[in-house]
Amino acid sequence: MSKSVRSKKKRGLLASLGRFVAAIVLAGSALLGVLWHLARPAVPDGFYTSRHETVPPPGTLIGGEPFTRDVPEGARAWRVLYATTRGDETPAVASAIVMAATGASAAGRPVVLWAHGTTGIEPGCAPSLLKHPFDNVPALGALLKQGWVYVATDYVGLGTSGGHAYLIGEDAARAVLDSARAVRQMPGLNADGKIVVWGHSQGGNSALWAGIRAMGYAPDVNVAGVAALAPATDLRALFAAVRRTMFGKIVSAYLAEAYAKAYPDVRSGGYLGAVSTVLARDMAGRCVGGRATLFSIAEASLLPGGIFRRDPASGPLGARLDENMPNAQINAPVLIAQGAEDDLVPARIQRAYVAQRCSAGQKIDYRQFDGRDHLSLVAGGSPLEAALIAWTRDRFNGAPATPNCAR
Repeated sequence: MSKSVRSKKKRGLLASLGRFVAAIVLAGSALLGVLWHLARPAVPDGFYTSRHETVPPPGTLIGGEPFTRDVPEGARAWRVLYATTRGDETPAVASAIVMAATGASAAGRPVVLWAHGTTGIEPGCAPSLLKHPFDNVPALGALLKQGWVYVATDYVGLGTSGGHAYLIGEDAARAVLDSARAVRQMPGLNADGKIVVWGHSQGGNSALWAGIRAMGYAPDVNVAGVAALAPATDLRALFAAVRRTMFGKIVSAYLAEAYAKAYPDVRSGGYLGAVSTVLARDMAGRCVGGRATLFSIAEASLLPGGIFRRDPASGPLGARLDENMPNAQINAPVLIAQGAEDDLVPARIQRAYVAQRCSAGQKIDYRQFDGRDHLSLVAGGSPLEAALIAWTRDRFNGAPATPNCAR
């Protein structure tokens, strides 16, 4: 074979190889694009849009329909739409899941208001839209067996439009309390008894804020107790501690986006650089869980120092974090449960918060669970479950609480 022929064949082979590699790269890019698109939240259906031209008074039940996804056997559930208000008094609409055991119900049925942990800040991240809406809800089966009604708000801006006020206490408190008002209007449910608020993580902050604001915002809602499970309490200390951890970067993205929208002083505070602004916005556009989290983890890994170029505990952001710390009096018994191995809400920060609130006169029953982290604290089989049911039963029965601040 002549040298020129061999050269032509070699060039042809290289060209074919180049086309093959290019095709693989293009196919991979296309696949990555498809996966990226699939990782975006679902678009809420028409249920989440109120048909009212103006929002009715807060606590008004706007509508509802049966809900069946992942509902335990022996229970019936609905998703509902109700009116509430934001912290600036702007009327708003929120959605919720309501669940109760099947069968007849007596009047004055007790109600547990559930404030969920972080799922994301996009409308499609509402628990009522997720594949498994009751993930990380402790003792749900036991709650239903007690004959109690379960009411789980999605919060404003999850499911409904208008933006989610992530870790903004006043807004969350109103959404939680107005869900109690709305459920009273459901025919045949008799959900007009005492109220105990449960919440985990972000929802623990919401639950504590609901306890703080109950007397001022919703004196008709009879809050008999507040159980906060690994709550996000001292927000300034919390974000300073976890901002460089993988999940800490993701929740920092949620915080940065939500606070920038809510607070002009934070928006102009120079907390993010050019690259982290783009990545944080993209991470904030996904929900927590499944393939979406894998994309967010990949982006978070590109920011080894975290998303903030300025200390989040400083300046206007630090002041806003303090503003949303639940550090006012709650006129009901308070249970705070904490996993000793929690690396998202560290136990040392929780203990310091409890000590500070106890010194301010708040009566708290603080329980720390060895060997439990942020999620295993509320997982099935956790010792928290039996303790939570017993504590809640005592609140509904009017038994005196046993705070342990002095221990």
